[in-house]
Amino acid sequence: MAMPRRAMKDLGFQACCLRCDAKDVAGSDRCRSCITHHKKVRDLIAKAPQSDELFQLARDLLAMAASPNRYDHDEAHGPVLREQQRLANSMAETKPLPSSEDIGQVFAEQAKRDKTSVVQTIGNQNPWKNQLPPEDVLERMADTLEVEDIEHGVRTIPSRPIAPVDRSDRLGEDRKMVDKIEAGRAASSVVEPLKEVVESATIAQRQRDRAGWEDAQSEVSELLDDDLDL
Repeated sequence: MAMPRRAMKDLGFQACCLRCDAKDVAGSDRCRSCITHHKKVRDLIAKAPQSDELFQLARDLLAMAASPNRYDHDEAHGPVLREQQRLANSMAETKPLPSSEDIGQVFAEQAKRDKTSVVQTIGNQNPWKNQLPPEDVLERMADTLEVEDIEHGVRTIPSRPIAPVDRSDRLGEDRKMVDKIEAGRAASSVVEPLKEVVESATIAQRQRDRAGWEDAQSEVSELLDDDLDL
């Protein structure tokens, strides 16, 4: 077994390196021969027509060999792909876990870093950061300001009545459905015989509250209309 070469990884044939019986020596004639051969195979598969069933099988096998972790659930090839991952893990270097001293050293190095902000550094260069500018400077700054003239207009009074819009079919505006939902929530904490009574009372109360709010809105609108007529 040999450490997968980078060129073989890029080609998707690192499984060949993991099962190679040659000496694990990078740059050997065996490695160069395999890389050259498999490059030709990869180019042949890439140029093959998509409708060819044989090359489609080759593409599937190449995808599995290149990324075994994505296909190790396959019923036919799963055991081989899992074995390939086991071989790759056995070749990887084991890194020791960091000790408490290492973690403390990292925090100490971060504490020593300069945490100055670019925005703060530029702001500190302002000569008037601690006091107001002189009067002549303030006057010149005021002269450069332009006041935007905005006319907000008046409230529009329609010349003819506007028919109310039926919003019951709009999503999120079905008041009857909302009333039923709220009534169901209110009745969820009572015993079964009283649920229907609580639901009916809740719906009736919500309807009364809504009617009172609409009456208040109507009175406010009438007051505004009367003031504008004056």
